[in-house]
Amino acid sequence: MDTISSIGPSTPQWNIDRPFLTGQFHQEVTLTSGFAESKGNSVDLRFESEKPIGCYSASVQELIVIDDLLSTLIGIEGRYISINRVRGNEDSFSFHVEGSMDLALQESSKRIFPLCRSYLLINQFVESRSQFKSGLVNHAFAAALRAFLLDYQAMVAQLEHQFRLGRLSIQGLWFYCQPMMGSMQALSIVIRKALSCNFVGSAVLNLLQNQAKVMAGNYLVRSLLEKMIEYANSAYLGILERWVYEGVIDDPHDEFFIAENKSLKKESLTQDYDAMYWRQRYSLKDDIPCFLANSAETILTTGKYLNVMRECGHSVQVPALENSKLMNFGSNDHYLECIKSAYDFASGELLNLMKEKYGLIGKLRSIKHYLLLDQGDFLVHFMDIARDELAKTPNEISVEKLQSLLDLALRSTAAAADPLHEDVTCSVDICSLLKRLSTLKDLQTGDTMPETDALEESLSITGVETFSVNYKVQWPLSLVISRKALTKYQLIFRFLFHCKHVHRQLCAAWQVHQGARARDMHGTGISTSSILCRNMLKFINSLLHYLTFEVLEPNWHVMHNKLENAKSIDEVIQYHDFFMEKCLKECSLLLPSLLKKLEKLKLICLQYAAATQWLMNSIESPPYTNNSSHSLENLKVLKLRKPSKKPNSPTEESTVIECVLKFEREFTAELQSLRPILSSRDQAEPYLTHLAQLILGVGMDQQM
Repeated sequence: MDTISSIGPSTPQWNIDRPFLTGQFHQEVTLTSGFAESKGNSVDLRFESEKPIGCYSASVQELIVIDDLLSTLIGIEGRYISINRVRGNEDSFSFHVEGSMDLALQESSKRIFPLCRSYLLINQFVESRSQFKSGLVNHAFAAALRAFLLDYQAMVAQLEHQFRLGRLSIQGLWFYCQPMMGSMQALSIVIRKALSCNFVGSAVLNLLQNQAKVMAGNYLVRSLLEKMIEYANSAYLGILERWVYEGVIDDPHDEFFIAENKSLKKESLTQDYDAMYWRQRYSLKDDIPCFLANSAETILTTGKYLNVMRECGHSVQVPALENSKLMNFGSNDHYLECIKSAYDFASGELLNLMKEKYGLIGKLRSIKHYLLLDQGDFLVHFMDIARDELAKTPNEISVEKLQSLLDLALRSTAAAADPLHEDVTCSVDICSLLKRLSTLKDLQTGDTMPETDALEESLSITGVETFSVNYKVQWPLSLVISRKALTKYQLIFRFLFHCKHVHRQLCAAWQVHQGARARDMHGTGISTSSILCRNMLKFINSLLHYLTFEVLEPNWHVMHNKLENAKSIDEVIQYHDFFMEKCLKECSLLLPSLLKKLEKLKLICLQYAAATQWLMNSIESPPYTNNSSHSLENLKVLKLRKPSKKPNSPTEESTVIECVLKFEREFTAELQSLRPILSSRDQAEPYLTHLAQLILGVGMDQQM
């Protein structure tokens, strides 16, 4: 709930020291049931200085009481009526009459005291809430009350004139006060609650709105409260107008329902994975005016859009409509039309700015080319020239050398015609894909990521597993293509890049087999190895086909069509985020158990491809007398690096067949272990049905 803050200058001391300027001149007493105890010495002395009112006749007493009541109505004590402030409760006043007064006159006076009490309370609110620290809404409300009190004082002056003419009786005074009683009572209820809770800003507006609803049956009182709401709203709508027309929060008293977190900078979007700039730079507070509650999100979004354009140096000028001033608040909800018009303008203008000036769609298409390998001709050249560097461990790789090789590949291929290719940079991670996925806690993985031995991983992974491509994105495109989005693109790139590498290695192995056939080399070992190589190639081709043609391309076209029809930048962000999440999920990156199986299969393919050349050479080379056997475990270490010396090779074809069959059994076992994983999930995840049909078909062919 909003409360009065200490922002701004304080009230001068001289204003506090002169209570008659602020209406704080009434004596304080302890409220008790006995009049004699409550009136205090000063009252006692003053009453003693006057003759007791009971000494006068009833007609004279009536004139004296009317004169005192006219003074009491504007907060001034009379000769026989005293006003005291209750000690410990500055919002409460007590009124007392001299004890010898005629009982009928006492009762008549007491009926008018609530009106006097309401005046004192309202006047006190006006004086206290006119201070700077009270906020613009309280200032406007106090000004409206001050104008209302002028009408009230004019009524008292007219009554006094009638009294001077001898035309006013105690009953007449009560009659003429009746129209003001309801209005003053309703205002005093609002003010008493506002004073007790120190309301400012939205809280005051909501309080007035609620009281107006309560008084819906009293037309005059409701009309008065609605007028007070209009005056109080004028200051608040002034702040709102600058926000929805300029994207600026001009709120010196912290009353507006939108909070600004200046510690969040737009640069964090390109640096921090968990950047909260777009969601938390400007946010809604809990206390929102009830008449703006349904439009709060629209108002917040409108100002955010205008603020983005202003920070881009783009001139922002919301087109003026007829009566477009939000200050014109009324029951016809015209202000809602102004807000909707401002939102439509800001939304369309920012979207056009992002698409036309900053080329959002072109950037996303370029990212698709380089990170989703839509046009991977540069990648083939890069993998050729960077083979030796990628074979090193992440700590041994020179990122600068990789960057120069990547630039060379980009300039030597069709990518050179793309003006955005200069935004592509390379990066090398320090951990495997599985490990990186486990560190991103916001990703909704289907099950728990498997734990890996950090030492074993650091020794086994190479640049092929950790290489990735980065992309330079500037403000304001970083709202859509943030660090989080780029990280997700990189995860998909790493998976695709490694699959491409496995495919290249298996193609090289297949060429070795074709070379052996060209030399008329026949035998069971070559035939068995050739079949295994063919099945591995079919597996990796099926996986790449699924990733590119079953996942990335269809989802990209769906997103692209949605972006073309998007109405706001928030919709663009939503569609893009949904595209990324769906691609990650359907690429199996959010299913650790399935991903681990696929990584294991790729590892077997790499081990086999690395051992193929050795297997072919072992068939061609003459027999060795020493070390006539070589274990499969020794073959598996031959992955990417060239061995420092030629290993001892088995010479007999039966040994070669045995090695190939071990690869085949391991590959088949891992492939078949995918079946229960895919079948258990294909009901909840229909996209896995396509993956199962493509990959498990390899196992069927192998068994035939």
